[in-house]
Amino acid sequence: MRLLESVAAHGHGAPAKQLARETGLALPTAYHLLRTLVHEGYLRRDKGLFFLGEAAARLSSSGAQEKRRSTIVDALAGWRDSIGVPVYYAMYRDGEIEVLCVSDTPGNPAVEEWADFRETGHAHAIGQCLLAQLDEDGRRDHLDRYPVRSLTPYTVRADHALLRRLERMGRMELVVERQEYALGTVCAAVPITLGTTAATMALSLPSHQAGRLLTAARQLQTEVGRLLGSLALSISI
Repeated sequence: MRLLESVAAHGHGAPAKQLARETGLALPTAYHLLRTLVHEGYLRRDKGLFFLGEAAARLSSSGAQEKRRSTIVDALAGWRDSIGVPVYYAMYRDGEIEVLCVSDTPGNPAVEEWADFRETGHAHAIGQCLLAQLDEDGRRDHLDRYPVRSLTPYTVRADHALLRRLERMGRMELVVERQEYALGTVCAAVPITLGTTAATMALSLPSHQAGRLLTAARQLQTEVGRLLGSLALSISI
């Protein structure tokens, strides 16, 4: 590990003797470890100099990704507890709606995914919020693959009706849905756009608590806005 750290400190590479000296290793030991690290892909050797290899880069990427995920998980848990609702984080990526994280409690459970969230974006607040952030071609492409279908008596009935609704929505407007995806459940979603990334934080409530929905949604919107700067990297990758 000390050798890897030492190599990482030299962007233009370093020879074995220098690395041995910096790490306090005997030169034969350093040579042996360096050869092993090269063989395993953690280092590469070029003209007598050692550089970080692809395996080391994968370690770094994995660690950074886990840190970003931890940032999102902690934020959702905090909002779940402060607002007293299940909180969801989702993105529109590679043409698909992806719910990446859900934070709930036994007392405030998340909505049961009884119909695939990816295929029913027209019916829930998460999907409507993400589709509203796409351009017209993006929306039509999505509906060509996942056309509108009725899930409850409150679900939008046709593609053209959904497209008209999405056109009326402001790109960064709070999205509210009442029993369109599941009877007995109301939801709201906060849009987040970072560059070309369409994302959302959302919440759900049982329909008998529908009177809380807008207040809770605005509170979530405020909290997301307050932390958006620190969450930006975690959301966009």
